[in-house]
Amino acid sequence: MASNEGFLTEEQREVLKIASQNVDVLSSSPKSPKGSLPEYHIKAPAGGKVSAPGVGVKHVRRSHSGKYIRVKKDGAGGKGTWGKLLDTDGDSHIDRNDPNYDSGEEPYQLVGSTVSDPLDDYKKSVVSIIEEYFSTGDVELAASDLGDLGKSDYHPYFIKRLVSMAMDRHDKEKEMASVLLSALYADVISPAHIRDGFFMLLESADDLAVDILDAVDILALFLARAVVDDILPPAFLARARKALSDSSKGTQAIQTAEKSYLSAPHHAELVEKKWGGSTHFTVEEVKKKIAYLLREYVENGDTFEACRCIRQLGVTFFHHEVVKRALTLAMEIRTAEPLILKLLKEAAEEGLISSSQMVKGFSRLAESLDDLALDIPSAKSLYESLIPRAISEGWLDGSFVKSSVEDADIGSKDEKLRRYKEEVVTIIHEYFLSDDIPELIRSLEDLGAPEYNPVFLKRLITLAMDRKNREKEMASVLLSALHIEIFSTEDIVNGFVLLLESAEDTALDILDASNELALFLARAVIDDVLAPLNLEDIASRLIPNCTGSETVRMARSLIAARHAGERLLRCWGGGTGWAVEDAKDKIQKLLEEYESGGVVSEACQCIRDLGMPFFNHEVVKKALVMAMEKKNDRILDLLQACFNVGLITINQMTKGFSRIKDSLDDLALDIPNASKKFTSYVEHAQKKGWLLPSFGSSAGADSSLLLSAAS
Repeated sequence: MASNEGFLTEEQREVLKIASQNVDVLSSSPKSPKGSLPEYHIKAPAGGKVSAPGVGVKHVRRSHSGKYIRVKKDGAGGKGTWGKLLDTDGDSHIDRNDPNYDSGEEPYQLVGSTVSDPLDDYKKSVVSIIEEYFSTGDVELAASDLGDLGKSDYHPYFIKRLVSMAMDRHDKEKEMASVLLSALYADVISPAHIRDGFFMLLESADDLAVDILDAVDILALFLARAVVDDILPPAFLARARKALSDSSKGTQAIQTAEKSYLSAPHHAELVEKKWGGSTHFTVEEVKKKIAYLLREYVENGDTFEACRCIRQLGVTFFHHEVVKRALTLAMEIRTAEPLILKLLKEAAEEGLISSSQMVKGFSRLAESLDDLALDIPSAKSLYESLIPRAISEGWLDGSFVKSSVEDADIGSKDEKLRRYKEEVVTIIHEYFLSDDIPELIRSLEDLGAPEYNPVFLKRLITLAMDRKNREKEMASVLLSALHIEIFSTEDIVNGFVLLLESAEDTALDILDASNELALFLARAVIDDVLAPLNLEDIASRLIPNCTGSETVRMARSLIAARHAGERLLRCWGGGTGWAVEDAKDKIQKLLEEYESGGVVSEACQCIRDLGMPFFNHEVVKKALVMAMEKKNDRILDLLQACFNVGLITINQMTKGFSRIKDSLDDLALDIPNASKKFTSYVEHAQKKGWLLPSFGSSAGADSSLLLSAAS
């Protein structure tokens, strides 16, 4: 038998078999720990082709061909091998679909993010707080939310944002802003931050004036209110003025606050009730609440509850309205008189209604007796019977009798004037219902009392101020028509003087009377009813530094503002609430419909339905432009019909032609013969009496110049 040299013994074969099986298990799991297999040193007989002595079995692998090969340590290298267990030299890809996928093996990626500005975040947060406060009126919630922000250093920005947002809103929000400032003072916002916030407002007054027509006056009123509420020291105004430029709007606001508000008699009461008192309600809402609580009191007779409701209103300066409405209700419902007098007596005894407010309430009722008598014929006798009873029971000052008797004597001296006032009130009420200017003019002419024209103007505007924007707009439109037809400029001036002389009394009934009178004055100038020089004449007839003089100054500032004409023309919305652009679109559509074969009467009705008589000059302008573009003079028939029924006044007609004259250069770019056509339209209008005589000379001269230039 041949020698056993070069062959393994049976023992060696068995060991090698076990080692090979273990190596296969190791190679099938790359994550198996190293050193899990013990090393065996195999000694082969001489001439045997086995691994060299000292080579561990764990470094031996079987190739796909079945041969045993030597590999590198840790399994790296070698044909048919996987490489090192942690080999990262080659390209490796992480497969998210692999069952062994671990998100922690993903490489990190730095993502850039915008660093937010804390001040910008604060400003956004306070806008939400302010909006919510204007919606809910919850002072405690607003204070809590502001405190939760925890950024007290930024509180001046809150002051600025609160006031600037309120300035562009209604009186209700302005009053709410002032109430909130008083509530936050010292407890949430420090006095220094209050001062810093108001100074920031003064610095930005020029920017605010671009968007808010009467920004200077509103800001002045906020300053005055802050001084009255003791959240700003009076010395702040002087210091702030030194830090601002003399020509800035902020300086103007300080001057207005000092001269118009803080230096006026009883300025504290005037300033506090400027936006409807220290409540969250408008004046109209307060009046409605007073009427409601009195009606409820008459039904249930609970005097204690009625007094509690009056106290809860928080309008002590407006208690004269409670007195007036209570006495009026006693006259309307005779069975309610004992209850009403009991309420007024207890309110006076408790100090709920002061003596001055009681006297003022009786005085206001005395002034309105003529109007009240139209609905309650026995109003005067009932009123006279109430006075001695109130004085005897001690809740009306006895000195009131003397003044009321004197007023009665003065009234009886001019019976004609009293009757005139009664009749014009009826005429004005009918006008507000019918919007019929020609009929009103005929009624005034039938009265035959032109010397009382200023009295009519005073009564017209006073009644309009206590009504909605529709009636205010109608009053301004009527003034334009009356000035053309039967009122002289002197009548208009005298009427406004009467109004302004009694401005303080008017403010007792209409808390925003000063602002509204300023708008009526400014609107009269824009409508060419008054000339700017007439304002100087009116101011010279008034007592210096009185409420009326302040109103004239306010009117001047309104007129001097940018785009004052357009803003004042729509200051009351024409009674429609539409924007000017909406009205223009509606006018264009109705004219196109008429031009395509519509009926004159229907087109006139559409113009009337617009409810914007102050804007009828736009109808004239668009009608003339359409006639030029379509080469269809049929549209002039519509203007004639509107003029005949008084739908478009001579003033509005003249203004429409004037606007065409001003835009002829632009029209000529699209309509080459625009100048020639306009001249023919002017001649036609003059023959029909559509235009004021003053338009003729200037229009004729301008037209001849345009025609000569074109030729």
